Amino acid sequence: MRIYNTLTKRKEKFVPINSDGKTVGMYVCGPTVYWYQHIGNLRSYIFADVLKRTLEYFDYNVQHVMNVTDVGHLTSDADVGEDKIEKAAEKENKTAQEIANYYLKIFKDDSKKLNIIEPNIWCRATEHIKEQIELIKSIEEKGFTYKTSDGIYFDTSKLSDYGKLTGQKLEDLQAGKRVEMKEKKNLTDFALWKFSEKPDVRQQEWNSPWGIGFPGWHVECSAMSMKYLGEQFDIHTGGIDHIPVHHTNEIAQSEASTGKIPAKYWMHGEFLIFKGKKVSKSEGGLYTISELEKKNFNPLSFRYLVLSAHYRSPLNFSLENLGNAQNSYNRLKNIIPDLEDDGKINKQYLKEFENAIADDLDMPKAIAVLWKLLRDENADGKLKTIEKMDQVFGLDLLKKDEIKIPEDVQKLINQRQKAREEKNWKEADKLREEIEGLGFVVKDDAV
Repeated sequence: MRIYNTLTKRKEKFVPINSDGKTVGMYVCGPTVYWYQHIGNLRSYIFADVLKRTLEYFDYNVQHVMNVTDVGHLTSDADVGEDKIEKAAEKENKTAQEIANYYLKIFKDDSKKLNIIEPNIWCRATEHIKEQIELIKSIEEKGFTYKTSDGIYFDTSKLSDYGKLTGQKLEDLQAGKRVEMKEKKNLTDFALWKFSEKPDVRQQEWNSPWGIGFPGWHVECSAMSMKYLGEQFDIHTGGIDHIPVHHTNEIAQSEASTGKIPAKYWMHGEFLIFKGKKVSKSEGGLYTISELEKKNFNPLSFRYLVLSAHYRSPLNFSLENLGNAQNSYNRLKNIIPDLEDDGKINKQYLKEFENAIADDLDMPKAIAVLWKLLRDENADGKLKTIEKMDQVFGLDLLKKDEIKIPEDVQKLINQRQKAREEKNWKEADKLREEIEGLGFVVKDDAV
């Protein structure tokens, strides 16, 4: 199995760190639970799920850890602004914990609808304050910190290869939105611990050796990955937006504390694109799974759409594209139940499929192999082979469920029935083609 490593900028053969050669530690950057996760966010979690499923397909034992950010993620990467959880709590007149619990439940529900396998461990930042304080103390003892009036900061100039994940040197790194230096020594320095401006005003704050406050956003991932996976583990995933700041800083603080890069392989999923730009609140295309369901889209149709593009390629999203994906998915769900179970596995097609998924999760190619198998009139073992493939696809391809017929399809079915009653066979055939183009197969009872 070969995967692309952002750290080395190349595909590499996957070799687990663990001496047994089969146990894999995998850390997935999880949600900040102050609002709904939109479909752009969810693309990253589908990518991580496919990675996990592929590893398990090849008989690896995956120890999957996902963090939940319920404190410390400020509205600016410059370590200024309001805490997103605190801001949401004030807006909705709820406690910070109520906000976090509510949106975490929605995220878990959406993940279930998308057939995303739950992690072995969910770890919330607020439940690991002790571990974060201990990590900051370790970094401080190694001489990488300094104090300002608003917190304890990491001095990036003390790390000779800071920014290695981006491939840039420290002096060439741009701070992005970090335009205000204030008391920071370097543009790229970041907060490890933030002081409460007015103690007892924030809902979430803790005592520390440096004063009352709360951890910086990046600290939680290093502290919790160390606790559950050790100082070094195999794979760390996230979206490409994590590369220049969050993951770069995570590597820096872990390396300062332990002398080790926390993960051997860093894997990042590309953006979902809407009208040529990243799906976002400002640009549009920002749907939740529930909103898509209200538009009569099956969540697994969105999963199918995601699988149609490589995880390292931008994916253009539109309701039309999603509709096309749903039509293709419906066709699969309609064709597969008619396949005979001959008890065989088609080794040729399964090998093609395995070669695709082993080549840096080439899901578009794997999907193409699936369709090639279905269209091959001479192929045997179709049902069992598809069952094996679906261990990775996660599309419930063999699950028999009641398919809700959309209104537009039902209308065409009614029109076709009327045409048949009138013996207008030409019109009936035309309507059949339209119905099949929407992913549904019409079966007429024998007369």
